Amino acid sequence: MKITLKDGSTKEYQDSLSVYEIAMDISEGLARVACAAEINGELVDLRTIVDSDCELNILTFNDDAGKNVYRHTASHVLAQAVQRLYPEAKLAIGPAIENGFYYDFDMAPLDRAALDEIEKEMKKIIKEGAQLERFTLPREEAIALMKEKDEPYKVELIEELPEDEVISFYKMGDFLDLCAGPHLISTKAIKAIKLISSSGAYWRGSEKNKMLTRVYGTAYTKNADLKAHLDHLEEIRKRDHNKLGREMELFATVDVVGQGLPLLMPKGAKIIQTLQRWIEDEEERRGYVRTKTPLMAKKDLYVISDHWNHYKEGMFVIGDEENDDSEVFALRPMTCPFQYYVYKQSPKSYRDLPCRYGETSTLFRNEDSGEMHGLTRVRQFTISEGHLVVTPEQVQEEFKECLDLAMYCLKTLGLENDVTYRLSKWDPNNKSKYLGNEDDWENMQNTMRELLIDNGVEFTESEGDAAFYGPKLDIQAKNVYGKEDTMITIQLDFVLSERFDMTYIDAGGEKKRPYIIHRTSIGCYERTLAWLIEKYAGMFPTWLCPEQVRILPISEKYHDYARKVKEELQNNNVLVTVDERAEKIGYKIREARLDRIPYMLIVGQKEEEEEVVSVRSRYLGDEGQKPLDTFVNDITKEIRTKEIRKIEVEEK
Repeated sequence: MKITLKDGSTKEYQDSLSVYEIAMDISEGLARVACAAEINGELVDLRTIVDSDCELNILTFNDDAGKNVYRHTASHVLAQAVQRLYPEAKLAIGPAIENGFYYDFDMAPLDRAALDEIEKEMKKIIKEGAQLERFTLPREEAIALMKEKDEPYKVELIEELPEDEVISFYKMGDFLDLCAGPHLISTKAIKAIKLISSSGAYWRGSEKNKMLTRVYGTAYTKNADLKAHLDHLEEIRKRDHNKLGREMELFATVDVVGQGLPLLMPKGAKIIQTLQRWIEDEEERRGYVRTKTPLMAKKDLYVISDHWNHYKEGMFVIGDEENDDSEVFALRPMTCPFQYYVYKQSPKSYRDLPCRYGETSTLFRNEDSGEMHGLTRVRQFTISEGHLVVTPEQVQEEFKECLDLAMYCLKTLGLENDVTYRLSKWDPNNKSKYLGNEDDWENMQNTMRELLIDNGVEFTESEGDAAFYGPKLDIQAKNVYGKEDTMITIQLDFVLSERFDMTYIDAGGEKKRPYIIHRTSIGCYERTLAWLIEKYAGMFPTWLCPEQVRILPISEKYHDYARKVKEELQNNNVLVTVDERAEKIGYKIREARLDRIPYMLIVGQKEEEEEVVSVRSRYLGDEGQKPLDTFVNDITKEIRTKEIRKIEVEEK
């Protein structure tokens, strides 16, 4: 048989061999680090027998697929360790994921001490070096085996497999698990492991199912690589907005208020206010007019828009739908239908278009409890929402202007290099999810694709992520843990104007249907705040800080001068406080640094006599003395221009 390797070279063998034996023949070093292989593109175990001509690619930990096999085997080691220490624990699923693996168990929650004990047992199992042996069973025998072992989740998984599915298991010493594989040959190949954390997770991700205990871990081939990853995780934890935002008193959550309903504290509310005023002023400068519409509407409105059919599960419904005499309302999940009726309050001609409506909209979406996290996914949020009613001829230019606004916002916030662009298209195999016909969808998607190309935007395409009424550009960003969320959207809508009977009179006196562009400029304010916390580790650009200057008098004798400095700064719209506590100046400086204040002004006898301030900043450290008016001019310019200063000196 002839084996073609990844580099194009070939090997010929007389007899059938396992992938591992072929790897040994190529190089003993390769066999030692091999994790799995691909035969004609199919992922297989190293123990797989090769008995005919094929293309063979041997995978190591340096390959993504090899890394996944390595970590998937580690998840089985975790499951074996848990069942050794907690025999009553039931097994659910345990896949490899980006940067590690997890396993879900039906058992009581685990604390850090328990994770450490499990990790210790895992290392013992690895040292034992058991071989992983694959075997298959007919469907009924597989179900009987899992029932005998009292593994109800595995029984459920088997019962849902297709009738002709090959049902495979992997045995590892006295432990076996339902698994498609592939796996390493032996546990001894695992060199460095760490259990990271434990949390709750609903079986199959549905809050209707039982809450399980999920254990996260990671595995590497070298201890040095594991250490580097753990150091990286520690840095991530420092930036996690859910942790840092609470420590900085930007927001809080309270059980009796409800999950996904964060309370913005004064500092967080100030940042949101600053962002909101900036966005509203910028949109007005670009020709938007503002609306203010209700937070709820009758069911009838959402029936017209078809949100009732496509989005009802995500809405908070008020009233009894079963009672014909009861009015049924819903909290709004979006503003577009309301703004359509603003448009319809008077006849429009082509001379009135484009109509650009903007609104700072509070919206409500009934997110699953398992999906909610900090400020990134909540049940009530505020968005910089806008809808443009345009003629077909205006689509290209107005889309370009929406894109320009989004890019301006990203650049001003210092986030332009942290995003990717995605053209979200319909799924032609599931047409019932969408309004409109196939030709309309293809034409609109082609239009958006051409607009992105013409504007020099690098983008990917994703089938099935469109809104039900049209394709959209999603501007995506990842949080510190690598989870991707949509930050800003621009959507082309070619169907809702008909459902709402929106019209305009064209130059020839004919009544026409407009197109609609749905867009956000900065997206959801809460999610943007979370993004900014993680981007800047809480050290926001000065213009965004809820406290921009803190004045530190050396002693009580200089409180009057400190108040004079404060008044001057306040008169120039600088957010400033005075620390009048009877504490030593060194303590006050440390406190200000911990509070991430951009500027500290130290004032004493010399500063008062010469009408100067001693400036300490998080950018340059000790900047020395400056005349008060010079400092005022410098900081007001920095705030006005929304400058993002580089932190050049880290004070210890």
